[in-house]
Amino acid sequence: MNEWIKRVLARVKTMWGQWQMSQKLIFFGIIGVTVVGVVLLLLFSAAPTQVALISQPITDPQQLADIATRLDQEGVPYTVTAENIITVEDQRTAQRMRAILTREDLIPSGTDPWELFDIERWTLTDFERNVNLQRSIMRQLEQHITALDDVDAASVTIVMPEEQLFADQQNPVTASVILTPKPGSDLRESRAKIEGIEKLIQFAVEGLVPENITITDPSGVTLNNFENLDDFDRLELTRRELAIVREQETKYSQAILSALSEIYGRDRVEVVNINVDMDMGKRTEETQEFFPITTVEDNPRTPFDEREYVLSIPRSIEQIDENYEGTGFNPEGPPGMEGQTPPAYQDLDGLVGRWGNEEERINNEINSRLIMEEKSPSIDRITASVAIDGVWSWSYTDTGDVELKADGSIVRQYDPIDPDELAAARELVEHAIGYDQDRGDAVSVRHIQFDRSAQFNEEDERFRRQRQIQMIVLYVLIGIAVLLVSFIVFRLISREIERRRRLHEEELARQHQAMREAALRSAEEESAEVEMSVEERARMELEEMAINAAREHPEDVAQLIRTWLTEE
Repeated sequence: MNEWIKRVLARVKTMWGQWQMSQKLIFFGIIGVTVVGVVLLLLFSAAPTQVALISQPITDPQQLADIATRLDQEGVPYTVTAENIITVEDQRTAQRMRAILTREDLIPSGTDPWELFDIERWTLTDFERNVNLQRSIMRQLEQHITALDDVDAASVTIVMPEEQLFADQQNPVTASVILTPKPGSDLRESRAKIEGIEKLIQFAVEGLVPENITITDPSGVTLNNFENLDDFDRLELTRRELAIVREQETKYSQAILSALSEIYGRDRVEVVNINVDMDMGKRTEETQEFFPITTVEDNPRTPFDEREYVLSIPRSIEQIDENYEGTGFNPEGPPGMEGQTPPAYQDLDGLVGRWGNEEERINNEINSRLIMEEKSPSIDRITASVAIDGVWSWSYTDTGDVELKADGSIVRQYDPIDPDELAAARELVEHAIGYDQDRGDAVSVRHIQFDRSAQFNEEDERFRRQRQIQMIVLYVLIGIAVLLVSFIVFRLISREIERRRRLHEEELARQHQAMREAALRSAEEESAEVEMSVEERARMELEEMAINAAREHPEDVAQLIRTWLTEE
């Protein structure tokens, strides 16, 4: 270990001896800056931090001045930030000054009243625990209510009185809620939504009953006062009943159109009127049915029915057989005395009486069924009126062309609907709406000629435009054909003229060459010296070259001559 320290010190000395003076100064400067920074960091970290007296900015200058004056009276140093937040030196001073400001009503409006309880301490009293519980319930309720689609904001206040010893002295739990509906929401008019919010509040607070809940909007209108909503409920019920009737009418109308449109076409069928009378009253019907008892079931393997029925079966039988025999009426007096039998009964003395009574009671058992039905709503009557148009068709001439009137419109003919088809269509409509004669339903299907003037005018105009387009196309094709033929004839004539002119020029060139050659031969024969100038010889050579070029490339020479003529 000592050897390693010695080696390190030796290396440091060697490096220190190799450094220049500027490097040594930089090294001492870095060490000095580091020490100063550490000292400043320790000083600032040991300084007390500022604590906000009230977390929210104080926007009212007068309130800010009053609080500053009260702090000066207490001798508390404070600082006002750029955001108008007052800070003091420690948490203890902030707690003491909050209590003083609350006592003297100097807390700015809009400050959270529960902020005074947001104090960190080692122990909590029962009152503070109850306050925190109350705050938690209120905040949770506000979050639940604002989570609804129709609520933009909510403010909940719950009052939980202290528990009393006797129940008759206990004050009830109350809640007041201010709801701000979203734009376009029907929260104010929807009783079901208000009742849902009321139940949400009731079940969130123990001991809270609906009578002690008040829900208002920002304008102060009570929303859960359902006694004033009776007229609205009646109108809402009427609206729903009419919606059900319209839904049924639309359903039957679509069923009719679906049944007839595929046969006659959608433009030939029109549901003139369909009316559904519905009973929206709620009624309960109780029906008791008695039916026979099946003793032998049907055998499904046979084509006939083997079931046997009996109307009833004996459940209990009671028989009474009573017989009596004895003397007639023998009235006598007390013992030892003569009887005082009236004369009418003395003649009956010694007669024997008889009595017979036979009774038979049979209790039979029958099948019964008790049916209870609750009907709401029900259809009382359906009326439907349907109109069907005939068939329109175009008239054609013997040549197969469309027959036209003097104004250029199309001649049409109308074929009405056969009565048998109307009867079949009526049967289809009756099946589509569930026709019931006993219910008083009425169905009317009639053949009516529809007004198709607008349709015919559109067809005529379209037909005229089509004919005009056909004629224009025909004339254009004829003009193009004439132009093509004229161009072809012009090209043929031009080529023939060019060919003849070229032959004529070649013939003239041959004649000139022949005359020149004849003149030369005659001059040679006469041994005459022909003296020619330099220009004449150049011209003759040029003529020979032109003649040779005309023989080899006649078309190019003709084009060249044509160009010369054009330039001249």
